[in-house]
Amino acid sequence: MPDIRIDPFPSPDEFGALWAAAWDGAQAPDFARILPRSLAHLGAYHEGRLIGFVNVAWDGGMHAFILDTSVHPDLRRQGIATALVMEAVRIARERGAECLHVDFEPHLTGFYRACGFRPTEAGLIRL
Repeated sequence: MPDIRIDPFPSPDEFGALWAAAWDGAQAPDFARILPRSLAHLGAYHEGRLIGFVNVAWDGGMHAFILDTSVHPDLRRQGIATALVMEAVRIARERGAECLHVDFEPHLTGFYRACGFRPTEAGLIRL
C-alpha cells in the first residue's frame, strides 16, 4: 500500500503528470490556488511518486466535499482510492466537518457506497 500523506502540496509538474494520466490527458487545474482553501487534501505516494490524490473542500463550517479523487490508471483497483477516501473521511471529521458530501458519475456508485456514502436528494445547476 502506498504512503498516504496529508496536505502534501505536490509541485505543479508532479500534479500535472498524475492528472493527465488519471483524466485522459486533461490539463490539471491550478491547485496552487485551490489547495490552500481546502479543509484537507491527501496524496498517495509510491517510491516517492504521486500516484493518487483527493481534495476535501469545505464551506468553512459543517459541510465538506470530496473532490478530484484520482489514481494513476496503472495502479487502479488496488485499494488506493478507497484508502484515500477513508483517510479523507477521518481527517474531515477530525478537522470539524459534520457532513461530507460527494458527487460522482453513476458508474462510481458502488465505490462510494462501499466507502460509506449514502444517497441524498440534491440539486444541480451546470453553469
